[in-house]
Amino acid sequence: MSAPPEKLRLDKWLWAARFFKTRGLAADAIDGGKVKLNGHTAKPAKEVKPGDVLDLTLGDAHWTVTVRGLNEYRRPAPEAQLLYEESAESREQRSRAAEARALAPAPGADLKGRPTKRDRRKIQRFFG
Repeated sequence: MSAPPEKLRLDKWLWAARFFKTRGLAADAIDGGKVKLNGHTAKPAKEVKPGDVLDLTLGDAHWTVTVRGLNEYRRPAPEAQLLYEESAESREQRSRAAEARALAPAPGADLKGRPTKRDRRKIQRFFG
């Protein structure tokens, strides 16, 4: 088995660390400005090395991770988690956001079934 690489493409590392299902999705997120490398926007081909800091925005979640290892291959999740270390502030912020989402009512939770005839008339009046 060969020695681990010293540098690795950013999109390939994000895929191997299981932040994205495919390298294409990782590249699209990087191009869309959802990933910052050491505080700066980067391109998918930018090389990462251990010690680099990544800021990721995935949906509602915001991650701040430090690269701890490199792997060219996608491994099982427990092994992939060894490739990075999440900051304490990031972990706390994500847990607070998850708690806020759990406490907030789901959109449309107060709606039960189909609108009544009276509700449909109100809707038609509203939209003209």
